[in-house]
Amino acid sequence: MMSSTSIKVAVLGSGISGAVCASTLAKYGVSVTLFESARGPGGRMSQRREKTEDGKELHFDHGAPFFSVGKSEVLRLVEEWESRGLVAEWKEKFGFFDFHTREFNNIEQEGSSKRYVGVPGMNSICKSLGSENGVESKFGVGIGRIQWLHDEKEWSLTGVDGQNLGQFKGLVASDKNIFSPRITEVTGRLPLLDINLVPELSEKLLNLSVKPCFVVMLAFAEPLSTIPVKAFSFENSRVLSRAYCDSSKPSRSTASERWVLHSTPEYAENIIAQTGLKKPSDITLNKVAEQLLQEFQSTGLIISQPFFKKAHRWGSAFPAASVAPEEKCLWDRSKKLAICGDFCVSPNVEGAIDSGLAAALKLRDNVSSL
Repeated sequence: MMSSTSIKVAVLGSGISGAVCASTLAKYGVSVTLFESARGPGGRMSQRREKTEDGKELHFDHGAPFFSVGKSEVLRLVEEWESRGLVAEWKEKFGFFDFHTREFNNIEQEGSSKRYVGVPGMNSICKSLGSENGVESKFGVGIGRIQWLHDEKEWSLTGVDGQNLGQFKGLVASDKNIFSPRITEVTGRLPLLDINLVPELSEKLLNLSVKPCFVVMLAFAEPLSTIPVKAFSFENSRVLSRAYCDSSKPSRSTASERWVLHSTPEYAENIIAQTGLKKPSDITLNKVAEQLLQEFQSTGLIISQPFFKKAHRWGSAFPAASVAPEEKCLWDRSKKLAICGDFCVSPNVEGAIDSGLAAALKLRDNVSSL
């Protein structure tokens, strides 16, 4: 295997798939630039920092609440993160609440399955991976245009502000919307990649169905002691799918009790059908926050009023299908383009990690011909 830091690869997106890919490539001696349009790393594993009216700072894992691992190669990586203090096991019991019977059921026994969380926030893993040797992370840098330079056999990246971001021998995209006209509906900009450049790959992603979700972040002054578990799923609710007590996770502040509620996909689709795909207005988000809180309170668990509540929309975050379950990523050898993410393997954090590892291996194994 040839290893040279003169080989430059761009990775788009610092969610867990992109961050794992970037970190793994750097270990192989590849020079990686990680581009992220948001202010910080994580994607759906980011952590939201909010301030109350009286200046209190609150943190919420408003995307993936935890993750589980079954594959040995992913488990090895997670155990390494655990030894470095980046992840810890969340040892709370989970259960189900039935809206018909108004009762909890199927509360699990201790130790029935391991659930991991980033510490002190879900974004800790991506933050660490993006700052490793060989990885240069550029946050707040949105990509406006990607071109394939035929003569140089390189990728040229341009920022949304028109700035030249450099040329790269390989490109990894961890965004399923890279070819999608959906991006035009949301931002008004054209898709980053021309579908005719790699038609076999774009065809697989163009019609990928996704499930939207609204989340509501809540903070209470007192613990919700009538709820017997710290995480549960809802049955027979059209509005709520899951609720998690964020402040019960290891290494979190316990100054207040913080919960994150997840809507059902059907509820989110209904709101999007009414309001469109563009960034939701404060009016829409306030209405959603109130509706999800009301449903939470209607469990009859005498839930007090929160001192903080705010909604967030994940418009196309959760894929409803897998486009490369065997290969684990999409790959074009001639152009050294890999596309990775949970939409390739399985719609969860483990799937995203697995896909990021696979994309890094594709580039490594073809590094001698870069």
